[in-house]
Amino acid sequence: MSTRIPGFTSTGSKRPEALFGSLAGSADLPERMVSAAGCRVEDDQGHRYIDYVMGLGAVALGYAHPAVTRAAQAAVADGVVGPLPPVLESRLAERICRLMPWIEQVRFLKTGAEAAAAAIRIARAVTGRELVLGCGYHGWHDWCQPGGTRGVPAAIGELFAEIPFNDPERAGARIRAAGDQLAAVIVEPVIAELPSAEWLAVLRTETDRLGAVLIFDEIKTIGRVALGGAAERFGVEPDLVVMGKAIGNGFPIAAVGGRAEVMAGVTHTWISSTLSTESVSLAAADATLDVLEREAVPTHLARVGQVLLDGLTIAAGRHPAVVRGVAGIPEMCFLQMQRDELSSALAAGCARRGVLFKRTAYNFVSLAHDDAVVGITLDAVEDVLRELDH
Repeated sequence: MSTRIPGFTSTGSKRPEALFGSLAGSADLPERMVSAAGCRVEDDQGHRYIDYVMGLGAVALGYAHPAVTRAAQAAVADGVVGPLPPVLESRLAERICRLMPWIEQVRFLKTGAEAAAAAIRIARAVTGRELVLGCGYHGWHDWCQPGGTRGVPAAIGELFAEIPFNDPERAGARIRAAGDQLAAVIVEPVIAELPSAEWLAVLRTETDRLGAVLIFDEIKTIGRVALGGAAERFGVEPDLVVMGKAIGNGFPIAAVGGRAEVMAGVTHTWISSTLSTESVSLAAADATLDVLEREAVPTHLARVGQVLLDGLTIAAGRHPAVVRGVAGIPEMCFLQMQRDELSSALAAGCARRGVLFKRTAYNFVSLAHDDAVVGITLDAVEDVLRELDH
């Protein structure tokens, strides 16, 4: 199919190359979808798949969840935007602060990258400093791109550096070395494994000592590892939290929230967007939180995800020649293959058997996944690994 979209699609992680690596473009592999419901999607050739991409982790309840769809439809009927902020905005903010008491104030945005950029601007406004240390993926905006990235001014790239995940000694040393130039430390609290208590403690202690802002980028973890994300699960309260993905179940909404004295930085700079108060996504998020609470969704994700993770671990043990190991946690995991071409073959082989299974981080379970679906998935994975092992 010809396209007028450079790079094939506007979402880079949904490119055929991202999903299938060197095997992208094969005629029997899906490239575009027409519908999604529960944990299944249909491509433009009429083929149906069990899905673990789940909107790149944006969908925790399953696609087209009825309660969320009804709420969005009602918001559309009431008018999507208007001249005044909607009541829903303040109601949703109150609810988030009630559910996550370490968050005292919230500002809404549309994407995770936008919310992360807002958090960094707030931190710089509050501290009067510019240097940022980060760990993980925080989006595509200039502030967090590595030096030498085309289109990003070199001076901006020099204001960001990385710290290692789960290495308390080296992370602490880099934070201390930044000294009074440090505005913020922003981390994904889960990257392919759980964080250690020591690493989290160092982040909290050292940023406190320097007067820097500690930011948890919980785009993938809020509503998934716990309703309140990693901050709730591991008992470490950051100064700011970046939220997105699962709080809207696929609708474009994100947020930055935190302690009131830090969030006051919003009033000293400019963070605003016409569609930050678009009411359809606010309504979808409100309905999503209903389901997340009522059905204890993180508990379900942990249970069914454990079934998947255990099955992948057994499969990896059977095929050490092609599988290096299993990474991640029950709610979001993946196989680490011995070589890149094997990762591509795994994803392609699963797709040919009716399962969209990522070759790299992460595969996400949802409320719509159950033991039977996971069983079908593990059979497909085992079939592909057996084929690759001979």
